[in-house]
This record gives sequence, structure tokens and C-alpha cells, in this order.
Amino acid sequence: MNFIKDFVLGMRAYWKAFLFIRERKMYWYALIPAFLMLGIYQVGSWIQYRQFDTDTRTMNGIVWYLIQLMLEISIALLLMQFSKYMVVTILSPLLAYLSQKTEKIITGNHYPFNMKQFWLDIKRGLRIVVRNIMWQYFFFLIIFAFCAIFWDNIHESPVFYITYLISFYYYGFSFLDYVNERRKLSVDASILLMRKHRGLTLAIGMVFSLLILVPVNLNALFDWHRFSVAPIDVVSQFCVHFFLWFCAAFAPILASVASTIAMHDLVDLSGNQFIKRSDMNQ
Repeated sequence: MNFIKDFVLGMRAYWKAFLFIRERKMYWYALIPAFLMLGIYQVGSWIQYRQFDTDTRTMNGIVWYLIQLMLEISIALLLMQFSKYMVVTILSPLLAYLSQKTEKIITGNHYPFNMKQFWLDIKRGLRIVVRNIMWQYFFFLIIFAFCAIFWDNIHESPVFYITYLISFYYYGFSFLDYVNERRKLSVDASILLMRKHRGLTLAIGMVFSLLILVPVNLNALFDWHRFSVAPIDVVSQFCVHFFLWFCAAFAPILASVASTIAMHDLVDLSGNQFIKRSDMNQ
């Protein structure tokens, strides 16, 4: 019963976050991940189509040409296909700031900056990321091996979809831990809290994942060579992928605010002892 209650709490937090962002005109923050995503994609595209000036008249030149080609294509594919995930990682300081800003608006809590604590928080964040990745892939490998044994096509197994639920949980964990970090909870205490409120953690991660994993094709925003032949098709593709691009860019901003609101509804952040009270809510 607590699972369902916590799950509903998380889903409601997203609606509250949407209204919160709209009311305070915080939606412009989505421009940062949006243009960062485009920048990473464009760098990958430039690398992929870059011309090589390599001497291929000798065997040694051919070998170096192939090595360079494979390396640059690999980097290009990494940047173009995983730009959304890289954006979330790069934007960790911004997401932490938005979480803190949201808490300040709601409660008046103000956290003074401390360089030593800043580096400790970075180390903590890295520890959380490494831990979540290891556990996520550990469970993924177990489920993958199980499905490979009992199903010819792994993706046809209903058990395989548990991997999505696991990823939802660990994504939600990462966003909620921004708040736990400010509450000075240890990593172990944060883990226990997230386990106790799995429904909330799952809800926060699920909505974020559905938005960040939308099948946006950024190339559709720049590819207009068919416009003279099929203008309606090109424009419609542009509009669809522009909307999906916005959803993917807005996802981390929305999740950061929603996770903070959800934690406040859960534990009342006004009672945090590690803060300075601020009379100015902005």
C-alpha cells in the first residue's frame, strides 16, 4: 500500500513541478540541455563526415587511415547516439542548483557555499553514479542471461522489460539524492530511504526516462534537402522531432524540480538543520 501511495506522490510531484516551472518562468533552463544536446550532436556529425588527409599509397598509410577512420566514426556515433545521456551527466551541477533553488522557493532554506563541502559533494555524486551503474548492469546481465536461456529472441521475453523498471529506479535515485545530499544523509542512509520509498523513486525515474528516451532524430532538424520534393513531409518531420527534442531537453529540468517537491511532501524540508533561513523567496 505504501508503494502505491509513494508512486502517486511522485506522479503528482511532476504535475506540481510543471506548474511550478511555468509560474516562475523557469522553463528557459531547458535551453541549456537543448543546445548542449545539439552541440554534442553537431560535433559528432562533423567528425563523422570530416575528410581525411592521409597518404594511402603505402600499407602503413592505409593502416593508419583505417585506425583513424574507425576511431573517429566510433567517437561520432557515441556523440550522436548518446548525446542525451551525456547531457544529463554534464548538467549535474545545474540540476543540483535547480533542486536547491526549488527548495529555497518552497521553504526559504538557504545553503551557504563551502568549497570543501563542494568537493565532498562531487566525490559523493561520483560514488552514487558508479554504484548505480554497477548495480544496474549487474541486474541487466542476470536478466539478459536468463532470457537468453529460455527465449530464442531476448526482446520477446516479458522478463526482459524488468530492466526498464530497474533503470527507472536508479534514475529516480540519482535525482532524489540531490536532496538527500543537502540533508547530509550518508550514502547508506540515502540508499535505505530510497528502498523504503521505492514507489516514489520509481515514479521520478519513470517519467524522466520516458521523456529522455523519446526517439528524437536531431538530423531531421537540419536535413532539408528533400524540401523541394516533399515539403509537407519534411516540415512535419521537423515539427515532430523538434517537439521530441524539447521533451528530451526538458526532462532533466522537470525531474530535478519534481524530485525536490516530492521529497518536501515526503519529509518536510523546512526542518533541515543544515541550512540558513532566508526571508527572500525567489
